[in-house]
Amino acid sequence: MISIVKGLITMYNTVASSAKRGAKVKVLDPSAAEQTIGRIIAFLRIFMAETVARRITSVVLLAVGVPDMRVAELTRMSDRSVRDLRKKLRDGDDDLFRASGGGRERKMVDVEKLVVEKIESNDYHTQQEIADMVYQEYGIKVHRSTVSRLLKKTASGG
Repeated sequence: MISIVKGLITMYNTVASSAKRGAKVKVLDPSAAEQTIGRIIAFLRIFMAETVARRITSVVLLAVGVPDMRVAELTRMSDRSVRDLRKKLRDGDDDLFRASGGGRERKMVDVEKLVVEKIESNDYHTQQEIADMVYQEYGIKVHRSTVSRLLKKTASGG
């Protein structure tokens, strides 16, 4: 991993140092850059999630001065994600590689034990009856499949 990063930095520095001062620098041959970045991401995917591999690669490219738009093209990340990474890098944020956002809040976290107690003490025959009871008692609308997961979790002791 470190040798790959050093290779990227060396390639960038070689191209940048050979250019005249103030000239626009073409970082890498487009096809070679895409192949190299693709290989780096494929290698990193052995050890981590693809999203994290893309973020790490993007941070390295941003750190060596590759423009945001080019980083987005090479790593196939959105422009917004790359801008957010650059901002975090500039601000010295420690959470560069942690996933953020996404997912829904679990509705029944606090209510699960109470629901299980009610199920054990009353006579419910279907999952839909239990879902209706949860809505009537606690005001939480749950799908029948959510009740199924709760019952499986309870039966397995989880």
